[in-house]
This record gives sequence, structure tokens and C-alpha cells, in this order.
Amino acid sequence: MTKILIIEDNDNIRENVVEILELSGYEVFAAANGKTGVETALKMLPDLILCDIMMPELDGYGVLHILHKHPETQATPIIFLTAKAERADIRKGMELGVDDYLTKPFDDVELLKAIEARLKKKEQQQLFYGQSAENLNTVISKEDGLVKLKEIMLDRSTRHFKKNQYIHYEGDHVLGIYYIISGKVKTVKLTQEGRELITGVYKENDYLDISILFSNDTYNDTTIALEETVLSFLPTEQLDKLLFLYPDVGAKFIKILANDMREKEERLLQIAYMSVRKRIAQGIIHLLQQHSSDGTSIKFSRDDLAAFSGTSPETISRTLSDFKEEGLIEKTSSTIHILNLEKLSRIKN
Repeated sequence: MTKILIIEDNDNIRENVVEILELSGYEVFAAANGKTGVETALKMLPDLILCDIMMPELDGYGVLHILHKHPETQATPIIFLTAKAERADIRKGMELGVDDYLTKPFDDVELLKAIEARLKKKEQQQLFYGQSAENLNTVISKEDGLVKLKEIMLDRSTRHFKKNQYIHYEGDHVLGIYYIISGKVKTVKLTQEGRELITGVYKENDYLDISILFSNDTYNDTTIALEETVLSFLPTEQLDKLLFLYPDVGAKFIKILANDMREKEERLLQIAYMSVRKRIAQGIIHLLQQHSSDGTSIKFSRDDLAAFSGTSPETISRTLSDFKEEGLIEKTSSTIHILNLEKLSRIKN
């Protein structure tokens, strides 16, 4: 049920508004002055606030100023109730961030239309940005912004991708970053001949495309679901807002990105200087360390393992057959079971 708080020192007006709103199906809280209103707002976290301007102890401008300082109420729509609607007063309220004005006396229809309009606008913002766009403000002053970001991403609307479905292409205009709720995703570079080179494999709890922190024009890789995958999406506008509110998230993203770049550099060196057997063995070990559910096996297709190791599918087949004969692995369908990890890691040629 939608919650509305009415802050009004006039008993008759306050009681009348409460009655109208309750009859209209809203859950209503009431406060007789600004100080009590702020306390109630922070405790009950209403979806919308109706607030008189001229009140004892704390006026409407003071209420607005305080609530906008708190992350929990910073995005809550506030409608001022005022007996005077002079241009200077309206300008002052708008500069402070009030959402609308209702001039006393107002009738039932005016009240309900103003409320419905503000709630509809809030709903549209949530649909565009995700179910908890305003909750980005709650990461301020928290100890671990990345943990809060994960909570936000889990609370947002999700996108489902089937196996081998493309999420975005290299060169597409950047829209935002993805968080993997479940499943597995690969990022690839495509050669002119259409051959794939896998630049990364990502699993549950990983973030995709955080390189847009430095370049927000186009995506650097083509991203494809390796299996049934569920992603949460954060638009660039909300990412920018998050980084502004909590720079620590940006620092942690940079650390993740640095590790990712270092890993890619090591793999490029392997492809450039290691023998085929060695880089296939190292590729298997890397995938085992990063993506094995049981610590002893990985599930990757021959083509994906070839793209990851920088070789051909035929070479993968021959090499895996050799590894099997040497007692290093067992292979069933697309699953590789590691039998002798130590010996596999010592392969040189």
C-alpha cells in the first residue's frame, strides 16, 4: 500500500486530508509540526509527503532541507501546502527541490490529482532505471559501496539470455554495465575472418563492461551468454550518479579492471610465446581456478576452449586426446575432468 505523510499544523486541514486519503486507499501518517514530521518521515519512509510551509518549530523549507540531507528520503516527492503562492515563495521551494505546490484552499480532486501525478512520475522513473533507482542514494557514507551496489543490482529488474545469445556487440553504443546474477558469459574479439578470440569469461557475481569508467563511447568486446544467464543492468546515468555519491565504488571498480587487464596481458603473452600444449594446459588451469564448481572439472565446448587458448578447434581435439592418453584428464561431452593438476601445470611443450 502506498504510504503518504501529511505534515500540517492546522487540525481541521490535517484531519480532512487524512480522511480523504484513507478513503482513497492510501496508508496515511500525520504530524502536527515540522519537527515531528521529519521524525515520522525518517522512521516510516513514506512514498510521498504533503507538507505545510508555515508551521511552528520547523517550517516547510526546514523540513525539505533536512529530508534532502538524508539518503533514505532524498528522492521522496514532496508537495508543499501553502496559503500563499507568491512567485518568490514558489521559486524558493523549487530551488530547494520541492516537487509541487497546492494552494489552500484546495478541493479533494485537486489533492488527489496532484498526488497521483507525482506518484506516477516516480513510478516511471523506477521503470526506466530499475525498481530501486532512488536507492542509489543510500550508498552514501556506507562502509562498503560495492556491497551496496550489489544489493541494488539484485533488486533491479533482470534480463534473461539464452545460451549463445548475444548481449551486445563490440562497437555498440555504451548503455551501462551488467551484473551477472546467474549463469556464465564470455567476451570475445572477432577477427575479419569471423574467428573468435575469447578475452574473458565471467560468472555469477561478476560485473561486465566496467571499462566504460574510462571510455563511455562504445563497448570494447562482443559479449555472449555461455549458458542460460540472468543479468541485472545499470544505465550509465545511474552509474555516474553512484560514482559521484560514492567515489569508493569507482576505486574498487578500477582495482577489478586492473586485475582483469593484467590477466588479459598474461594470456596474450602465453598465446605469443608458449607452445600450443602449454597454453592449452594453462587455459584449462585458469578456467578450473576461476570457473569450476567442484574444483576438479570444467565445462567448456571445444570451440570456446580453442577461442580462449588462441588456437583451432582441431588442435584442441588432438591436444585433449594427448592429455587423456597421458593420464592428465578425462573428457565426457564438453566436460573436462582433471586427473593430475600438478603434472598438467608442468607441461612445457
